[in-house]
Amino acid sequence: MFDLARLPEDARAVLERHGFSELPFADLAARLARDGFDPERSRVQGRVEPPPPGAVEALPAAGDAEHRRLADAGREAVAAGRVGAIVLNGGMATRFGGVVKGTVVAARGRSFLELKLRQVHRASDGRAPVWLMNSFATAGATARHLESLGLPGEVRTFEQFAAPRLTERGELLLVDGAPSLYAPGHGDLPDAFRRSGELARFRAAGGRLLVVSNVDNLGAGLDPAILGWHLARGRAMTVELVEKMPGDVGGLPARVDGRMAIVEAFRLPRSFEPDRIPVFNTNTFVFDAALFERSWPFDWFAVRKNVGGRPAVQFERLVGQLADWADAAWLQVPRSGPESRFLPVKVPEDLTLRGREIEAVLDRIS
Repeated sequence: MFDLARLPEDARAVLERHGFSELPFADLAARLARDGFDPERSRVQGRVEPPPPGAVEALPAAGDAEHRRLADAGREAVAAGRVGAIVLNGGMATRFGGVVKGTVVAARGRSFLELKLRQVHRASDGRAPVWLMNSFATAGATARHLESLGLPGEVRTFEQFAAPRLTERGELLLVDGAPSLYAPGHGDLPDAFRRSGELARFRAAGGRLLVVSNVDNLGAGLDPAILGWHLARGRAMTVELVEKMPGDVGGLPARVDGRMAIVEAFRLPRSFEPDRIPVFNTNTFVFDAALFERSWPFDWFAVRKNVGGRPAVQFERLVGQLADWADAAWLQVPRSGPESRFLPVKVPEDLTLRGREIEAVLDRIS
């Protein structure tokens, strides 16, 4: 069985700084020890259907009168100090060879973080505060990188939670005698932002809306037209979707027992054909900040990893699950061309393969 007392002092210190005591980890470890690792338990048990007609709306084309009207409403919200942006910069810095991805040069001699932060600054005329959600694995390198950039405006940071990986029997995983710690997913965002005190600070200053995107999605950022669209719909969250392409793996908007939700591919019933849903979740959102003022009962999904040549299990939660409880709006945005809002770079090779697309998008946001 998992035993926290077996952790050395340095590992316990990391966990204590990152809110480990607030996680239901003992129960998760006990469940794993009792039931074993079975990914089938993550599958949705209810009725899954494609979104009904009209559930997903398209963003008006840039240049249209309606687009201009929405952008004006979004700029008004920014000017009033009601909008902030959060860049998800956590995780374990593994896909880029152990280098923190946000610090890597993405294009034009600028890093992912510099491009993302400058986009928010330009789109908001410097009025929108920006936060980075780091992990214990990305915080140090990110802080050093920010110091070297000399960016305009203030960039604040906070850190997500931390937990130890387990064996498939629910025991503490040791690699070369040391515990293997990890960051348990972007579902940490609401609790981590509130725990840091930054949510209260934002709300006290009149903040109402939070734009959230991944550090490696160079197409996503603060867009006044999308803010205006969100405000016009009057929902607690807006989910950005794009046309689904072959090979896409991730979250899909679906109706589960009559209610719209984001269902990850690994959670779909085996009898459900994913191609029935033509759009795909980009993990870019607009949230009403009030959603983050309370804890939500996120599911914790057991995920198998290979760590040091050994099988490991870690539990993760996903921020998109907020759509299970919040009233969400579903917005399809462009995936291709200079207006694209979905340009993820997951591995170094993507920087070369998608170089022209990156340049076209940077021409738009520069």
